[in-house]
Amino acid sequence: MGAADTWGVGLYREHGVVLRTIKLGEADRIVSLLTAGRGKVRAVAKGVRKTKSRFGSRLEPMMHVSLLLYEGRELDIVTQAETVEYFKVVREDLDRLSKAQSMREAADQVAQEGHANARLYQMLLGALRALAAHDAPMLVPAFFLKLLASEGFEPVLDRCVTCGRDDGLVAFDQVEGGVLCAGCAGGGAVHLSADALALVRSVLGGDLVTALNTPPGPATADVTRLATRSLESHLERRLRSVGLIDRH
Repeated sequence: MGAADTWGVGLYREHGVVLRTIKLGEADRIVSLLTAGRGKVRAVAKGVRKTKSRFGSRLEPMMHVSLLLYEGRELDIVTQAETVEYFKVVREDLDRLSKAQSMREAADQVAQEGHANARLYQMLLGALRALAAHDAPMLVPAFFLKLLASEGFEPVLDRCVTCGRDDGLVAFDQVEGGVLCAGCAGGGAVHLSADALALVRSVLGGDLVTALNTPPGPATADVTRLATRSLESHLERRLRSVGLIDRH
């Protein structure tokens, strides 16, 4: 969806993915959403925790929803909420749910309030749809790498970023900005096999389908570690929801 539709002074409609919720008072919640037209939106859902709430179950993390909201001074107000996609398959599988949480947390860290980011919105929504269709080992690392690329980080992948050598590439360093040969790889670099490097090139070079169809193995594990460490370095914080991802 493009920019939000306006329904009058202060009233607007948006599609969004619920990022997280926080309890407010006895019955309300603050809902953070990633929208196409307004970036991150924080809104109060009044009475949402009551048993007879009109839309309580429709505002859970990672749900794709259609909302009617009223602009507030600090927080907007949810006046209507309809489920567009529930992602039932993801919610009923612990492994998929963990992966969805990782991507949700990453998107939440990157999104900014009041700054439209249609690409990020479409990336998260597309990733959740892909996860519901197929639990691909490369989905989360591909999402992290694409997220970094959308933030302006374009790593050098065809030659050693330090000396320019185009063979014997064995490691990746986020700080240096790309791949390194054996002679230049330092202690902060992540080991990267030739197969793993090929996967990274597929993700960032426009051949995402090949990457997502790659079965689990040492290469997918290498890229998962690389993508996680690189994104955490960019965010300058650990991602709490990647506990099931091998960091070693």
